[in-house]
Amino acid sequence: MALQLTKIVPYALAGWLPGGSRRCIACGHAIWRFMPYRQGSRGAAPLMHALGVIGSDVDHFECPRCGAHDRERHLLLYMRAAGIFDRLRGMRVLHFAPERRLWPLIVAAKPMEYVRCDLYPDNPDIVKVDIESIPFGDTAFDLVIANHVLEHVGDEAKALREVVRVLTPGGFAILQTPYSAKLHTTWEDPGIDGPDARLQAYGQEDHVRLFGRDIVDRIVAVGFESHVHQHEELLPHVTPFIMGVNASEPFFLFRKP
Repeated sequence: MALQLTKIVPYALAGWLPGGSRRCIACGHAIWRFMPYRQGSRGAAPLMHALGVIGSDVDHFECPRCGAHDRERHLLLYMRAAGIFDRLRGMRVLHFAPERRLWPLIVAAKPMEYVRCDLYPDNPDIVKVDIESIPFGDTAFDLVIANHVLEHVGDEAKALREVVRVLTPGGFAILQTPYSAKLHTTWEDPGIDGPDARLQAYGQEDHVRLFGRDIVDRIVAVGFESHVHQHEELLPHVTPFIMGVNASEPFFLFRKP
């Protein structure tokens, strides 16, 4: 009970007291602060600090009201600013590891087809799909969303080729993933195979690589066009501190020619 209270009370104070100056785009509520992931940046592997890894804002991670993570909030803002959300009606969408606060908003936008999938589904509405071997025909979808997925995938190039294959010409893929602009090339090594080693090397126990500044080139090489945008390009009106997003995280948007 004491452990439950130590978590419940900070969440209640941060999310339910009136007058907060920060805002969650996912639920629309004003809050006092976003909650950290684990211990925040203090608990991150030292190498992640040294390499300036750009990914989730672990200090301002979770909305205390609805539970939306920063990467869900930022993606929602990006999709709206890029006009993708307005075009969802009539689209065929394949969504890997669908975020709990994001997918209901996509459903409400009334896409023609919306497939939620995961390698390890946790409810019957989510289809079991391996991104390295997608069980759908060529040009089956207009939009593929894989938000923080590629860093978990064993064969990244094979997965990307599959995404290209199932996209219609002119279709888009959203491929957010952590990366380090200090690394000239993406770093992965099969010898880094245990949870602690992966945590120290890649930033999380189930990551299998850390992308470097070559990330866009690697994705373009399989047949995509880059439509990558920076936060200040698409969201100049959004104050990162208020909205709880990482302004250093680009919108990794790619198009099949």
